[in-house]
Amino acid sequence: MPGAPSPDTDLLDWTVAGGLVENADGLLMVRNVRHGGRVDWTPPGGVIDATDRSLAAGLTREVVEETGITVGRWDGPVYTVRADAPDMGWRMSCEVHYALEFDGELLVDDPDEIVVAAEFLDDAGCSDVLSTCPPWVREPLAAWMAGRWSSRDAQAFHYEVRGTRVDALEVRRLSP
Repeated sequence: MPGAPSPDTDLLDWTVAGGLVENADGLLMVRNVRHGGRVDWTPPGGVIDATDRSLAAGLTREVVEETGITVGRWDGPVYTVRADAPDMGWRMSCEVHYALEFDGELLVDDPDEIVVAAEFLDDAGCSDVLSTCPPWVREPLAAWMAGRWSSRDAQAFHYEVRGTRVDALEVRRLSP
């Protein structure tokens, strides 16, 4: 269950999924406005709800809500990310999948009102906006963009996040 206390710690466990949706114009990215007005760009996705049939179903729901794009088939995970933030009381596990089939027109209708824009960005555009992302989003996505591997070569990324202020976090990548 998303945001549920872990049975072995006092941390809240978040299950998250991200979608890599790519066309001739580039990779689909969404502009998020976070608490306090902080802005970042990420691939579409979000927390998987307890009511979602599966992680893929939850990811498909999130992508439709955030972008208007409906994914018919996923490959993945192509990479996984775990971020442990004990000072903030949470642990996040994320699976990132690649869209093999999709259609629809870009239309942002995020019920959480976090995503305010969506667009396909070429690699240079993605690189420009990756600086806004936390390292646990930026580094795995940049690595995938450099190699564009499939689920056959899935990679894992693990981070320790220390601190409680977003503008002063210490983030360290751990061995997978």
